[in-house]
Amino acid sequence: MSSAKKHPYHLVQPSPWPVVGALSLFVLAIGAILAMHHQSSIVFFIGIAMLLFTMVAWWRDVIREAKSEHNDVVRHGFRLGMALFILSEVAFFAAFFWAYFDAALIPKEVNGMVWPPKSIHTLDPFDLPYLNTLLLLLSGTTVTWAHHAISEGKIQDMMRQTALTIALGVVFLMVQAYEYHHASFAFKGGIYPSVFYMATGFHGFHVFVGVLFLTVSWFRARAGHFTAKDHFGFEGAAWYWHFVDVVWLFLFVSIYWWGSGS
Repeated sequence: MSSAKKHPYHLVQPSPWPVVGALSLFVLAIGAILAMHHQSSIVFFIGIAMLLFTMVAWWRDVIREAKSEHNDVVRHGFRLGMALFILSEVAFFAAFFWAYFDAALIPKEVNGMVWPPKSIHTLDPFDLPYLNTLLLLLSGTTVTWAHHAISEGKIQDMMRQTALTIALGVVFLMVQAYEYHHASFAFKGGIYPSVFYMATGFHGFHVFVGVLFLTVSWFRARAGHFTAKDHFGFEGAAWYWHFVDVVWLFLFVSIYWWGSGS
């Protein structure tokens, strides 16, 4: 019987990385628990090292598959999968916005029946938050420029604009870290700080992931992995970055501006 593939789909080979990744997360979780109980942090850093190794090795295998196994049907599936993933991230952030507006629109007695709570000195929305908004809006422009360039086969232009997008993302994270360090309220100060740090902090984490995503795409472009017709690795990163931009606009308007009480 012929063993030739009679369908356009890519069936992956057996891989150890899902199991290794699950084990890495388990070790990381145990290490985090030990560290939070003021025990040794060695297990925590071992878990991080295992997880980073898994990510690099798994991505290496995916990149190898992309150069030999992916066709138009497979890439269509990737686009659909990326769209569904971003939709799941929308639901993730919707939970934070729900918690915020539930507390803000119907203030509870524990907050003095006002929002923001009287004990909270909110951040000026037109100070560092406004700067970060400009940074992300500019980064959305540069990543769109990069996407347009690679669609025309201009790899060098794409690399330059992607590098600029990465730099803007790094500056955003630095500004956010500075903002957190100088904020007048701590995470444990009630519902306002809890929702504020969870929503903006997880967004910052997504910016960090987006920076990594774009950095990998930059190195792949440098290695000649992308063409004008085949560059979904970068396209997925661009979609993710636009999602991060849009979420920040909602955060800025609702939490920083409207929620400041000014």
